[in-house]
Amino acid sequence: MTKIDTSRPETVLPTPSHTVGPFYGHALPFPGGGDIAPIGHPDTIALQGYVHDGEGNPLPDAFVELWGPDPGGNLSQVDGSMRRDPASGGFLGRNGVEFTGWGRIQTDAGGHWTARTLRPGARGQSAPYISVCVFARGLLVHLFTRIYLPGDEAALAADPLLSRVAPERRGTLIAREERADTYRFDIRLQGEGETVFLEFQ
Repeated sequence: MTKIDTSRPETVLPTPSHTVGPFYGHALPFPGGGDIAPIGHPDTIALQGYVHDGEGNPLPDAFVELWGPDPGGNLSQVDGSMRRDPASGGFLGRNGVEFTGWGRIQTDAGGHWTARTLRPGARGQSAPYISVCVFARGLLVHLFTRIYLPGDEAALAADPLLSRVAPERRGTLIAREERADTYRFDIRLQGEGETVFLEFQ
């Protein structure tokens, strides 16, 4: 066994305490985390984008959690996103039938994430949106934001939250339609083009 001389800084190897966590790669990812919409549902939309740090670099180890209502604006009361086998404790996945409205996606090596969910319906006076929570290295507290979908400009203009955001920053909360039922939403943690983040109370 090699003994390391810890009396001199140059002989001590870096440890995780020398980096800024937390680290999310263990236990939190689960198969099918972005497959929120039941298979074959006619109101399915695809969301995808990148998570970038303050310098514009993609983050390969971030998590994006999504919560959204169904097309009628109803929040799901159904269990089942992370079903486990009662005998083995192994992950069974979603049942593919019920909509739970929740998903957790880890970014890939290029900082990209993707999810399939249902088009959200309006709730109260708000334009339809999907709630987002972002976890990433260097963030000691996770961040909250929203994804609004383009299309109904009157609803977006009347939304109570969007109307309080400076006009030049509103676009960071509105996804961009790439093709029918497919939207892009990039998340910038800080710096130029920083996404508008919200306080969750």
